[in-house]
Formats: sequence, C-alpha cells, structure tokens
Amino acid sequence: MVETDDLALLQAITTQGLPLGDAINAAGRYTEAGQVAMAEQVYKIWIQFNPEHPQLFIALFNCATLQSNIGGADTAIANLERAIALNPDFLPAYINLGGLQERAGALEAGIATWNAAATRPLAITGSNAHYVFSAYKQMARALLEAQQTGRAETALWRCADLDPTQLDTIGQLVAARLGQCKWPPLEPWERVDRRALLKGINPLSVAAYSDDPLLQLGAAAAFTDRDGSCAPEAIVAERRDAPIDLTDRRLRVGYVSSDLRDHAVGYLMAELFELHDREKVEVFAYYCGPPATDPLNARTRVAVEHYTDIRGMTDEQAARTIADDQIDILVDVNGHTRDSRTPVFARRPAPILVNWLGYPGTMGSAFHHYIIGDPWITPPELEHFYSEAVRRIPCYQPNDRKRIVSEARPSRADAGLPEEAFVFCCFNGPQKITPFTFGRWMEILKRTPGSVLWLLDSNPETNARLREQARLRGVESERLIFAPKQPNPTHMARYPLADLFLDTAPYGAHTTASDALWMAVPVLTLSGRSFASRVCGSLVRSAGLPELVCETAEDYVERAVALAGDRDATRALHERLEANRATSVLFDMDLLVRSVEDLFQAMAAEYQAGQRPTPNIANLDAYLEIGIGLDRDDREMLVERDFENLYKAALTRRHLARPQGPDGRFWTAEDIAAAEGR
Repeated sequence: MVETDDLALLQAITTQGLPLGDAINAAGRYTEAGQVAMAEQVYKIWIQFNPEHPQLFIALFNCATLQSNIGGADTAIANLERAIALNPDFLPAYINLGGLQERAGALEAGIATWNAAATRPLAITGSNAHYVFSAYKQMARALLEAQQTGRAETALWRCADLDPTQLDTIGQLVAARLGQCKWPPLEPWERVDRRALLKGINPLSVAAYSDDPLLQLGAAAAFTDRDGSCAPEAIVAERRDAPIDLTDRRLRVGYVSSDLRDHAVGYLMAELFELHDREKVEVFAYYCGPPATDPLNARTRVAVEHYTDIRGMTDEQAARTIADDQIDILVDVNGHTRDSRTPVFARRPAPILVNWLGYPGTMGSAFHHYIIGDPWITPPELEHFYSEAVRRIPCYQPNDRKRIVSEARPSRADAGLPEEAFVFCCFNGPQKITPFTFGRWMEILKRTPGSVLWLLDSNPETNARLREQARLRGVESERLIFAPKQPNPTHMARYPLADLFLDTAPYGAHTTASDALWMAVPVLTLSGRSFASRVCGSLVRSAGLPELVCETAEDYVERAVALAGDRDATRALHERLEANRATSVLFDMDLLVRSVEDLFQAMAAEYQAGQRPTPNIANLDAYLEIGIGLDRDDREMLVERDFENLYKAALTRRHLARPQGPDGRFWTAEDIAAAEGR
C-alpha cells in the first residue's frame, strides 16, 4: 500500500501549490505500488492547477508516458503535443510522440516528428546528441519495418555519422545497402572508414558479402562477444554439467527459434517436428519471434509435445524455463539472425548446445558445442573454419513434403515472360546479389542471345538499379524481368516457367533452391569455402544433379551457356528431378529425422563419456583483423586461389610483432617454428 494520504495529497496540489518534484515522487510511489491510474490522476490534477508553471511540459511528458503504458494513446499524444508547444527544445517528447504516432498507423507523422527533433537547431551537448541519435534510429527502425529501405539508409547514415561506435547501426547500414544492391556496399566517409564498416557488419551480412570463412568466423565471434554473451555472475540457471541419465526416459531436445511461423525456416522445420520418434526424443519448442497465429505456427504447436512462448521473458527467465524443463540438447535455430536469443545459450541452460539450420555459419561462441552440416557443406578439410565441432547428416536441410502448390498454373504470358526464350531465374533475395555474381549473369546473357533473367521483384529503385547495371555491362535492360511477390502456393506454381535457376554466391539459395528442385527446375550453383556458399551445392547434389555444382566461376558460366544452347539436355534435367523427387536424399525426410536423432544420441553418448567438445575460439580477433585487412572491392575471395597463404603471411607478420599461440587452423606449432626460423 502507498502510505501517502490521498486526501492530503489532493489538498496539497489544489490549495498549497505542491512542488513538481513532490508530485513526481508521489506519482512514482503509486506506480511502484501498481496504482498507475492514481499516478495518472496526480499528474492530471497537478497540470490542471499549474497552467503557468515553467516546468509544465515535464508534467505533461510524464503523464503521457503513464497514459501510453495503460492504453491511453490519444490523450498521451495530446499531452506530448502540448509539451512540445510549451518547450520546442524538449527532445524526449518528440521521441515518444513519434512512437505513438507510428503505433497509431500514422507512420509519416511519426517520421516527421522524429525528423523535427533530429533537425532542430540546438546547442551541441551530450544530451542533445543522444536524442538526435535516438530520433534518427527510430526513423530507421520504422522505415525498415515498412520496407522503405532507401529512406532508412539515410537515417542510418546519420546515426553512424553521429556515433561511429554504435556498431549495430553500422551493421544495419551495410545490410540496407546490400539489400538495395548498392555497390560497393561498403562506402566509407570521413567519420567512418572501411575498417569501421567491416567491424560493424553483422555476421549474416558478412556471409552475403564475402566468401572468407575466417572473416566470417572472426566477425561471428566479435558479434557474440558484443551482443550475445553474458557476465559470469549472470549465469544462475546453468546446467552445463547436468547429468544425462536416459534410464527409463527419452532424450529431451529443445529447439529455440523465432521462425516457427510463416517463414522459410518454419516451412523447413514443420515436417521434422511431425516425424520425430516420440519413443526416442521428447520435443520442446521455445518460440521467440513476433506474435504468430498463422497456420504454420498452429501446425508446429500441434506437432511438438511442449511449446513455450519465451518472447516476453528476459534472457534469465528464458534460461530458467529451459533449465527447469531439464533439456539435454538445446538447438539454436536462429544463430546470428533476427530475434535470436543467443544470451540464453550463453547461460548454459542445457549440457549440450547445437547450432543448426537458422544461420548458415559458425557462431564463433564459447558455448555452442556442435554445428550440424553434411559431407558437402562441411567436409573434413573445411572443419577448421568453425568454432564448433562439426557433425554431419546426409543432407543438412530438412524440407516440407506437404508444402502447398497452387493448382492454377500460370503461363509465361501471365508472368510477362517471352514464350520461346530461354528463361534463367533467381528468386534469391537482392542482398545475395553481389557485383561479381551479377557480372557472371550478364556474361551468360550476352552469350545466350534472346535469353532473359527472371528475378524476384524487390522495389522500383532496386529494380532500376539492376537494370542500369545490366545496361552498363552491355545487356539490354528489358532482358531483366521482375516477378512480383506472391503467396507461397502461387509462387511455387510459377517456378516451372523457368528453364534454369542461377544461384548466387557467396550466399547461395537455401529454401529457394529446394523449392525450385521440388518443382523440377534445375539449379546451377557455384560452391565456395564458407557454409552459406555450399548449402545450395548440397541441395543440388542431394536432388541427384551433382553435375550442376560448380567449383570455379568459369565453369559456372560455361555450364549455363551450354545448357541454354541445349534444350534437350535441360529438359532431361527437369525429367530427372521429376522422376527422382520421391526417392532423392533431399526430400527423404524420414532419413533426415533418423539421422538427426542418431546424431543427438551420439552427442549424448559423447557427453556421458566425458568427451563433449570444447569450442575452438583461439586467435579469432587476429583472423578478424586480417580478414578486414585483406578485403578489397575488387577482390572476390571465392575465386582467390592463394587464400591460405594470404592468411599465413599475415599471421606470420602479426606473430613477429606480438607472439600468438597455435590455433589448429592456419596457425600451428609448425607454422610458428617456421615464422621464427626454427
């Protein structure tokens, strides 16, 4: 109970001129006691009886904050507008007002409010700079959510220019440029150099930017340290060494994901949950994405035995929940992707932590023990690019054989495609299209007269940018045709209008490739060194077309040109995919589920034998710095033949300046001896 005498307080406000500070304290006590409505009344009465007070704007602001928290958005907006009218230099009111306007559906009004705060001529102080930064950041967030990436980029640039130490903002800026096919995506300026841009780029963007698995590893480690770790004293629900005794019980497996909904990963996982052997594993799902009530989310809820929504939980609460469920193996189905809960894994709520499916690469963390790949994606000779211990199943990616395809099949005319042309297609996101990939595509088009390239529609500006890049490379811009976005069943139905899917590199097709292969469209891909660059190769090989997996850029171009000139050969590939769909490894979900369950059992056995692997995070800061130093706009790491020696030479120089121990990658005891002349 609040000890303040309500009647005495009311009398003090109405007759004695209660100081604002006392009113704020009284409202605070009511709020702490859960009496928010009473706190609001304190402000409302104080405002009514102090219309000329010089700090009235503060009372209005505080009252609006309470009102917005209890659903009084309209009155909160009115109070914030009044606060700004009283003190146009009070920037916090602009920040909150813009947020309320955005939530009310008035995005442009919110943008205008934030912009007014950001551009108001004020004295340069730390406080003002903070609020200007916040205004631009709110603009960027809202515009990105509204898919207005070009305008968001401008706001992000302002943020980065104001505070180059805010690496998350820099990461969003680079991601925005990648998503708009603005080349080069790294565009330094006076306040932010190339190194700062690369230090800020998030791991998912690095995977699309460069086929340098060591740069990716270093960036992932730095990102985990920055955004995904937790202080040792914060780990209070850990079960890192909890026993796994399977006497009279099943193995408990938990999946943490924000994508168990109408999302590419959700589609991949749906049938997996349905096929898990309930006699072997007890399946838990921990959902951390946006509110979801779609059919796919409902299907997942039915398929798993235990479904827990951890969206509203703190990391500590989520870790405690998972620990209380006594999970044996916790699978991170997000990795370094949006809405991930990496700090939950950092709290070690289960003895075995696994990285699988959501993020195509290493976590670079001190706590993920395993990464699941397959013989093509993660062959033994590439294991040193991962901090986790590599384990393999026949094909890394699950699929949903129950995916819905519209019965209405469009014609080429319906899709705006020329009837007789050879149609190359790529339905990957625009962030995966690099200038090197695009250059190869243009060479293919120039050598196959009359062919067209069918791409997924992005937005008018990005489409125009790609058409202009085609023109600059000597290809008629109208040979690029953009497919408007459609519901997935309709989108799947139009795939067979294409003759050949051309994959991107270094971040290749994942779900889009399996969709194409399911619809019997052959996929031509170029595999590199990194995980993301090899997934598509795995899918194509598992579908029975290993000859379409290229290992050089030259071979990729030549095979595309050859297939465009041989319709019979292309048609034969379609027919093979049709004939093998039911029996191929790619769509053998029973095999995948058995393999995953066997893998989980093997992980548990290793743990029971005291052989749980320790993540290798040695020298990752050095690899990040070297990768940054090696990066150039004109260098495509995917085709760099001297990759290992580039790193070894740089490691030698670093070692001679400041000795560093071996790491089992490109820096061994033998390398150290050679560097020291021993």
